[in-house]
Amino acid sequence: MEGLTTSRRDFGPHRVLPVKIHQPDPFVPSEENMDLLTTYKQDYNPYPVSRVDPIRPRDSKYPCGDKMECLPTYKADYLPWKQPRRELLRLPHSYRPASTKFDSRTTHQDDYSMKGLVNTMSCKPPAALKLCNIPLEDLTDYKMSYVAHPMEKRYVYEPEKFRPCEIPFESLTTHNESYRGLMGEPAKSLKPPARPSVLDMPFSNTSEFRDKYQAWPTPQMFSKAPATYVAPEEKMDLLTTVQAHYKYPKGAPARSYRPVLSVKKGGRFESSTTTKEDFKQWASVQTKPVKPIPQLKLPTEPLDHLTTTRAHYVPCPPVTTKSCKPAWSGPRANIPMEGQTTYTISFTPKEMSRCLASYPEPPGYIFEETDALGHRIYRPVSQTGSRRSSRLSVGDSENPNQQELTVSA
Repeated sequence: MEGLTTSRRDFGPHRVLPVKIHQPDPFVPSEENMDLLTTYKQDYNPYPVSRVDPIRPRDSKYPCGDKMECLPTYKADYLPWKQPRRELLRLPHSYRPASTKFDSRTTHQDDYSMKGLVNTMSCKPPAALKLCNIPLEDLTDYKMSYVAHPMEKRYVYEPEKFRPCEIPFESLTTHNESYRGLMGEPAKSLKPPARPSVLDMPFSNTSEFRDKYQAWPTPQMFSKAPATYVAPEEKMDLLTTVQAHYKYPKGAPARSYRPVLSVKKGGRFESSTTTKEDFKQWASVQTKPVKPIPQLKLPTEPLDHLTTTRAHYVPCPPVTTKSCKPAWSGPRANIPMEGQTTYTISFTPKEMSRCLASYPEPPGYIFEETDALGHRIYRPVSQTGSRRSSRLSVGDSENPNQQELTVSA
């Protein structure tokens, strides 16, 4: 079999040339000055800032001595309903323990009795050597069916000759054309001046927590003296329930059924295995690597590092865009904020309705039957009757489209 592949035949080694590094042009500083104006300095003008007085009221050091009414809204609005207590849905307790003594035998001990050992016959074939004198066939389907076809000669395209551009490249950027570097005024600090302290009084070391929250007197904790330990006079019975009730008069220690290992003493150890006897080492010859014949002709001209952008790029003059940002109209006046929201305008308060399942007999429904799960099923009365009788005493909402009502008993 030929050891030459398509990759070794078609792709030969190429000569790699060192990469030429492009040397940039030396930097020439501009003689014009750059203006340091920004959009923030032009559009946002500083205006005088006055200190805002605190809205928090002053704390009174003299607390009120009147007693506070501790009646929250929850206790005043949400009152318990006067309904009879329901009975719990649980099964009657009918279990009674047996009066006979527990024999402590399990189902496994009753059903699965102890059986003796079963002598099994080994089905393993005898270890006999099977030697074959027929040599191994090294023919495969690939060697028998493979047909070597002649390879066609590869067509080599002739590269086009490079045509350098006659127009010189302008080393101008948008930054070099638009920003002239004009001088501007230095930035002014908007930090307010430091005001010295007017009051000469020393800082008070009292706080609201120290004035209102005083330390409560802690009463002395009562400690009870432990009772003295008195050792019992009787001796402790160390017998357990198993030792006292479960006795085996005919019991004997278990015997081991593990066969005794037969240790061979003396003799020579046989180190021959099935793999060493059946699979012999073949005589192999080292194959030489197949090197492809170089068929590619390298060009003699040096490579010019000219890209498509350098060859075909035409610089265009920059277009100055007009800013559409509206002019600043100055600081706004103190206009009061409207306190109306969508919630306050469109919200309609509704009354709290009472659940029909909380009544022993719901109004507007007639009891029909009790299902297998213990649920009581109610059917609505006629349309005229249901509208008259479904008005509850606690402000219930009317429901013209009544459906079946299921209440768990």
